[in-house]
Amino acid sequence: MLVAFILWLVFAFLSFGFLGLGYIWTRHEIKKPWKVRRAEGYRPRISIIVPTYNESDVIDYKLKNLAKLNYPANSTQTILIDSGSTDSTIEKIQKFIKEHQNMNIRLLVESERKGKSSALNRSLSSCDGDIIIVSDADCFWPSNILIRALPYLADPDVGAISGPKKLLNAEASATTRSEYAYLESMNTVKLGESKSSSTMLFEGGFSAYKREALDSFDPYLTGSDDCGTVITLLEKGYKAIMVQEAEFFTAFPRTWKGKIAIKTRRANQLVRLFKKYAILLFKNKIKIAKPVIARNVFMYLVSPIMFLFLVATTVYLIVEFPLILATLLVLLVPRARSYFAEVMLNYVILVYAIFSSLENKRFTVWSQPEDRALLEEQMLIQKGLV
Repeated sequence: MLVAFILWLVFAFLSFGFLGLGYIWTRHEIKKPWKVRRAEGYRPRISIIVPTYNESDVIDYKLKNLAKLNYPANSTQTILIDSGSTDSTIEKIQKFIKEHQNMNIRLLVESERKGKSSALNRSLSSCDGDIIIVSDADCFWPSNILIRALPYLADPDVGAISGPKKLLNAEASATTRSEYAYLESMNTVKLGESKSSSTMLFEGGFSAYKREALDSFDPYLTGSDDCGTVITLLEKGYKAIMVQEAEFFTAFPRTWKGKIAIKTRRANQLVRLFKKYAILLFKNKIKIAKPVIARNVFMYLVSPIMFLFLVATTVYLIVEFPLILATLLVLLVPRARSYFAEVMLNYVILVYAIFSSLENKRFTVWSQPEDRALLEEQMLIQKGLV
């Protein structure tokens, strides 16, 4: 029994305990001042890229949201690139452009749907901004996001910034409530990493890059978010940080089926991402944030495997000594039980993604999640987003 219990403790620490210590560390880092220099009044020329595919449910909202941005019109370029939509997305964009000729908007159309990275790279060749900003069609920005967030890019060491994701329908169901709690914890982690040195976890809702630092979007690693693009920045010695001033809003599926679909797609990308980080660390090709990267590589590639061993030893102990494990479960407070349930779900999905990556299974083209239909104009109006 003693050996089994010691193994159980070891596996518990390497999965849950290590994760908890990392969270405590990032909360400590958040309290520290920024190590970057903001320049208020920094107003570079920007190019905003919005990739679309069958976005007829949300594209009107997105365009209205972009029209509300508080930023000099003569310094703003917007490129919408459509990848073979079969609904009325293109027609709605064309109508908006005709009605808003004061905005510098350009529509590019791909006849074949090749995926997000392909669309972004084609758009990149048409950008004339010093800062390239990427946003998904179902994500919405406060009107002052550029004025507040872009000053961080004035620091010569900062190559990119992203923002925390906020849910418009956080109270819609148990699924959205659990996702809200998860996002808040992840935003804490990313902010702590950013204040320490750099984060690797970017969101597709808002990410801004210095053109001089951005060669292209990696077709292997750029998927539902923009985490893959950060790798080349860190190789060049640039920081990639999440700033609270760049928060953006979106909806999230109300069902577990929708949630698992999104998390599975993201996990598949993250596993490939951190496999590449592990290789670059081994070859000593990363110039900054090595401790942060090593911690994330462990959490995303090693901890899920340790979770498998934890499950195995837990089953053994339950069979042999049911009273002990039953007591431990009862002692967990409700909030802790909810936290462990969310982490376990993420580990299960990561394990699946790890084994899928061994078989070279990939999600190369982004699909249409169910959250598009959940967006309502009233919830956007309440937040002042349209």
